[in-house]
Amino acid sequence: EKPMAIDFDSNLPIYIQVMDYIKKEIVSGRLKPGDRVDSVRDLALHFGVNPNTVQRSLSELEREGLLKSERTAGRFISENEELIGLVREQMATSCISRYVKEMENLGYEGEEILAQTAYYVKERDNDNGEH
Repeated sequence: EKPMAIDFDSNLPIYIQVMDYIKKEIVSGRLKPGDRVDSVRDLALHFGVNPNTVQRSLSELEREGLLKSERTAGRFISENEELIGLVREQMATSCISRYVKEMENLGYEGEEILAQTAYYVKERDNDNGEH
């Protein structure tokens, strides 16, 4: 099986990038609360990384409360939807913050950034044949 599509960024530890990938799968709802997580071995093959790296990512996600371990059954996605919502908000805020900084570097300010963004989303939706 081919490794999953993560373009690893050489400036960031791989375990953090694997964590972020799994977090996005959780907060987007692609991985559902209570879903069983693939084994460390399977994930390592999927991502094309060392099993120790995956183990570290999963342990960290467990520490954050997004995964829970059941001794014999394996790891599962947390059923704490409030926590998942909170993490989703934090990730969105961090995304928006990077975006706004970039736009400010281009010389845009508050209202202009909002207008550009609204225009972009509207055009994109039109291109997708939505109304």
